Amino acid sequence: MDKLLDIAEVAERSGVSTSGLRYYEKRQLIAAVSRNGLRRQYEPGVVQELALITLAKSAGFTLNEIGALLQRPVTKSLPRGKLVQKAEDLEMQAERLLNLSRMLRHVANCPYESHFECARFQKLLKVATRVTDETRLV
Repeated sequence: MDKLLDIAEVAERSGVSTSGLRYYEKRQLIAAVSRNGLRRQYEPGVVQELALITLAKSAGFTLNEIGALLQRPVTKSLPRGKLVQKAEDLEMQAERLLNLSRMLRHVANCPYESHFECARFQKLLKVATRVTDETRLV
């Protein structure tokens, strides 16, 4: 059996604060396996679990969704369908943000004194309205 890691060691290796570790434990995302005095002790694999939690949070998963992904005890595989759906959601979000960036750039550089005289600006407004309406449906 590998040596257990003290909560401070886990915090140092994972970059998650000790209060964050306790919170994740309360949310049942990770689990201490024992105590050394008052200090929680973890299996070394918890560092990898924390890396996955950090990655999932960066991808926009909520802690509830992450809990469902991890399922205690942690299984060897993740639900691929949910991961594919999240990847598709992120790609759609990235496309919307790129389009918004292009719209703002055009508005900033538009040669017309009044943006409302610009045919391209008018077209961009229609596209923005349509994208907003589509987003509300989701």
